[in-house]
Amino acid sequence: MYSDAGSSVVRLNIGGKKFNTTLDTLTHREPHSMLAAMFSGRHTVCKDSEKGYVFVDRDGKHFRHVLNWLRDGVVPNLTDSESSELLREAEYYQLLGLVDGITEVMNKKKEGEEMDTELTRTDIIKCVQSEKVRLRGVNLSGLDLSKLDLSYVDFSYACLKNVFFSRANLHCAKFRDVDAENTIFHNATLRECEFTGANLRGALLAGANLQSANLQDACLIDCSFCGADLRSAHLQTADLTNANLEGANLEGANLKGAKLNNANLKGANLQRAYLRHVNLRDTHLEGAKLDGANLLGAIR
Repeated sequence: MYSDAGSSVVRLNIGGKKFNTTLDTLTHREPHSMLAAMFSGRHTVCKDSEKGYVFVDRDGKHFRHVLNWLRDGVVPNLTDSESSELLREAEYYQLLGLVDGITEVMNKKKEGEEMDTELTRTDIIKCVQSEKVRLRGVNLSGLDLSKLDLSYVDFSYACLKNVFFSRANLHCAKFRDVDAENTIFHNATLRECEFTGANLRGALLAGANLQSANLQDACLIDCSFCGADLRSAHLQTADLTNANLEGANLEGANLKGAKLNNANLKGANLQRAYLRHVNLRDTHLEGAKLDGANLLGAIR
């Protein structure tokens, strides 16, 4: 059972999988994480009446890796797909150290692999020294382009699967009709970017700045936008099925005709957002701010 003592045993039920750990483990290494906040004593946690397990509605498949990170600070060696899954869990629990660790491991792995790309990171760096860079239709799958200044680059129609754009400056870049499935845009600057018709299924955009970005008709299924800045973004007819927008800022965003089936908008800022005739029946809106939102004809 949970108590205030640091060595107290904490019992967790993560999506049906049960784990035992200690308060120190959950709060010491990542003191600003969601897990640390849950057990800080500032919040009431719900436990089952029989054995005192705290339930968290997440897939428990990778939670042992989360606990091992909190205990030892070691990033596990996993397959690319498993690393991507763990990255989503780390982002959800706001374990920023683990997010950076997984990204670094995946980047190093990509560097050591023979990628079927038409250009390398070095080629891209040389290209961006030009005034107008067009990489339209180029295959850049799996490249590490993190932390680069790629503002105004035209990537339209390119294959960008599994590309790392973490913390890159992509201000006003064009991604029209790109295939960017599972691409990492974590904390990237994407202000005023064009993603019209893009395939971003499973992409990670947590903490990204997408202010005034154009995402009309984009496939955003299973995307993570946790904490992202989507103020005044254009999301008309975008498919946000199963997308995670928890804590995102969508003030003034246009979601006309968007699909929000099972989308997570808990704690999101939807003030003055355009949601006319949008089906919100299966959308999670707990704690969302809807002041001034246009909800005329919305299904709730």
